[in-house]
Amino acid sequence: MANQLPGIRRRLVSLLYEGLVVFSILLIGFLLPQIVLSGFGWTINPRALWIHILVLLMIYFVWCWLNGGQTLPMKTWKLRIINADGSPLRPMQAVLRYLIAWPSILLFGIGIFWAMFDKDQQFLHDRLAGTMIIAAS
Repeated sequence: MANQLPGIRRRLVSLLYEGLVVFSILLIGFLLPQIVLSGFGWTINPRALWIHILVLLMIYFVWCWLNGGQTLPMKTWKLRIINADGSPLRPMQAVLRYLIAWPSILLFGIGIFWAMFDKDQQFLHDRLAGTMIIAAS
């Protein structure tokens, strides 16, 4: 394979860093608006709040993956996400990867654990979406 495949440890550290970025996004894009709305005495349906979180994070991830193939932590750890054939992700493929990543991670991390047995050490959501994480040059 022409692209260098990064080790699992490097991708897991990047994933930890991603958690900090996601926390920041939620703090700014979710918690602060909630504080302002509650100041006016307004409340939002809990289902709408979950949809807001999912859409907010989807915008962040899909935009980053479609514009350079990297989130901030991926840039820091020199990782890039591409299509399995080496081309940039397609928009619906990026959305699919994002949506599949939720159960992949939330079901006891099965999608992360999958990388221990995968021939290219790719996460389950990458396999299912036809994407892969490579070392960026």
